[in-house]
Amino acid sequence: MAQRMDVVKPKPGDLIEIFRVGYQHWAIYVGDGCIIHLVPASEEACGGSYSMMSVLHDKAIVKMDNLRHVVGTSKFRINNLLDDVYEPRSVGEILKDAWSWVGQELPYCVFRGNCEHFVTELRYGKPESRQVRDAVQTAVGVGAAAIGVGLLAVAAVAIFGSERKERRSSQ
Repeated sequence: MAQRMDVVKPKPGDLIEIFRVGYQHWAIYVGDGCIIHLVPASEEACGGSYSMMSVLHDKAIVKMDNLRHVVGTSKFRINNLLDDVYEPRSVGEILKDAWSWVGQELPYCVFRGNCEHFVTELRYGKPESRQVRDAVQTAVGVGAAAIGVGLLAVAAVAIFGSERKERRSSQ
């Protein structure tokens, strides 16, 4: 559930999921109201995290920003989504690695190297993106459904077409 800034008290090392229109932006909380996150290199930290156009970039930069500034009017939540799958790394290791990346330019790919991959690798040592996985599964499901509907239509035409042929030949 998305939360308000005055209610949520993230702890260092927590993953922050920020709800944008059509996607979620991810960051890692490092303390004192600050986050570290991956944003397209050609945009402002806020602009990049707000922008659906980030899918067009092949480079991103790791930035430290104020959580309130990046969230803006969006909703967000603490979402340590893989804690039930992987043991989180120690907070000290997470923060040390997160800070070591600030200012670095990295390759960016919405499917293999996005902001969610970046923060899950920091927290768990595993770069994963559930929103990419879910989008692919949805696309595959929609594609399979479309293929299924198409096959049903072909089967219906074949069945009803053969029934018509049989009726004509028996008349």
